[in-house]
Amino acid sequence: MCGIFAYTGKNGKDAGGVLLDGLLSLEYRGYDSAGIYTPESGSIKTPGAVAELRKKMPASFTGKSGIAHLRWATHGEPTEKNAHPHASGDGEIWVVHNGIIENFKELKAKLVVQGHTFLSDSDTEVLPHLVEEHLKKTKDFEKAALMALNEVRGTYGIALQYKGEPDKIIAARMGSPIVLGLGDGEHFIASDPSPILPHTKKVVFLEDGEVAIITPDGHSITKLDATKVNRIATEIDWNAEEAQKGGYEHFMLKEIMEGPDVIENTLRGRLIAEKGMVKLGGLESVATELAQIERIIIVACGSAHIAGLIGEYMLEEFAGIPVEVEHASEFRYRSPVLNQRTALIAISQSGETLDTLEAVREGKRRGALTLGIVNAVGSTIARETDAGVYNHAGPEVSVASTKALISELAALVLLTIFLGRQRLPGQGGMSEKTAKEIALALKELPNKVQHILDTKQKIEKIAKKYAGVRDFIFIGRKYNYPVAFEGALKLKEISYIHAEGYGAGEMKHGPIAMIDEHFPTFAIVPQDSVYEKNVSNIHEIKARKGPVIALATEGDTEIGKLVNDVLFVPSTLEMLAPILNIVPLQLFAYYFAKEKGLNVDRPRNLAKSVTVE
Repeated sequence: MCGIFAYTGKNGKDAGGVLLDGLLSLEYRGYDSAGIYTPESGSIKTPGAVAELRKKMPASFTGKSGIAHLRWATHGEPTEKNAHPHASGDGEIWVVHNGIIENFKELKAKLVVQGHTFLSDSDTEVLPHLVEEHLKKTKDFEKAALMALNEVRGTYGIALQYKGEPDKIIAARMGSPIVLGLGDGEHFIASDPSPILPHTKKVVFLEDGEVAIITPDGHSITKLDATKVNRIATEIDWNAEEAQKGGYEHFMLKEIMEGPDVIENTLRGRLIAEKGMVKLGGLESVATELAQIERIIIVACGSAHIAGLIGEYMLEEFAGIPVEVEHASEFRYRSPVLNQRTALIAISQSGETLDTLEAVREGKRRGALTLGIVNAVGSTIARETDAGVYNHAGPEVSVASTKALISELAALVLLTIFLGRQRLPGQGGMSEKTAKEIALALKELPNKVQHILDTKQKIEKIAKKYAGVRDFIFIGRKYNYPVAFEGALKLKEISYIHAEGYGAGEMKHGPIAMIDEHFPTFAIVPQDSVYEKNVSNIHEIKARKGPVIALATEGDTEIGKLVNDVLFVPSTLEMLAPILNIVPLQLFAYYFAKEKGLNVDRPRNLAKSVTVE
């Protein structure tokens, strides 16, 4: 969730400038405080974003190596004293850390007895003190770091630097991502590849329980027991420019506008529409096992969980397989019943969501076949699942997930066709005729999404009209029941107002009590199999004087007579409608928050990659 970046080189580059630029590209991960350290210039820390750190940094701040950090607070408020990097008592050992040290209280108590004094409220501060204590005995930085890490319990991505050996930086990973960047005469450590890409595309991903050492001339990796690890480097196939705004005011708007390309990229090379077939190379190794599964469990968090709920409708109706969708954050605290005929599908944009990763590990322990639908190539979930499907959505920077959700839904449609065609129609599977119909409609979606995007000015006008309200409810049925959750989630996370998603049929069982002339409803009411029921629910709301915005199918001439405002989307198959319907809801939330003058890309209290529980 926080952002780590470290650099060491011999090419004459100023480490201060390299680290500061790297932090800017990590700013979506966490942003309540920032800090930087070089052995030559010491440390600078500040509450706030990287811009505040830049203001505070003197022109004389320089160095050949260093570590830097963006923090999203867990232990201790976002103040200067709690910002990273943290130092040992003698000021020789410095550390940046993402994660939580679960046994920090007992370690801190022991260190206090040994004479150490702590300056912050952060759990992280025990780490440099612990290394300092071991360094007194071993006089070897690498051994001292290993000894300290073997005492630590919890999750961490760490970069450690010792003033006595300034060119050397040690990284370690346990549950929080760490990637090494391998350059010519320079090496890097980061939470993800984005700050590395301007310098090199050659990276190595650490696994849990591994420790890496970088110097300007090379790198090495060991396990916590000092056993050597050999790993081939990976070439990242996207560049830093892809993560820039491209002329848009916000990343969120840019990423919504990329929707048509995202769908095409997710489908490219996979959809054989004329045969009603799907080729998913990432699933070929487990195709036999998939043909025999009797049950699917989808685990995810946030918008990815909403994608799973929509996927549940798809998979049950067209592949004939029972599906359960679980909040990954709760899954492993139950005692789930799994076996070899169960497939556990983890959905995660970053591929690093800790709750989802732990759900995958629990599934593996219980014998399930594990699959991943992830966007980040080389991420932990992608590596630890038995097989999977990459979204190919490209980097998503804005904290609120938009294009990644669209790509997840497109991937779930592909998976539905793939699994459905594995089974005979009489066994709940999918006929060739049905598969062709879905495949051809799927190919039309990029143009239909573009058509919606071309109407964004109308969406903006309606969003501005309602931007002063404090409450909103979103309703839908069947495939659009989860879409209502997504509409509410987007609105609440970037505009901070009270918003709820509900099944339209549930309104009369409680929520309708809230409705009055000041409490608007956003009704998702396409012309589908539950259209009439949705209209009945809108009548119930209007009878209580509730304002209603309708999201309806183009050509529906009646809905405008009933509601206050209406937005139209093109017609498509019922199972594909959520992919279209989500787009205007994302734009509505964007323009709503923008009208309120809020930071759309970096909403308060949230971060992009949630790597803590």
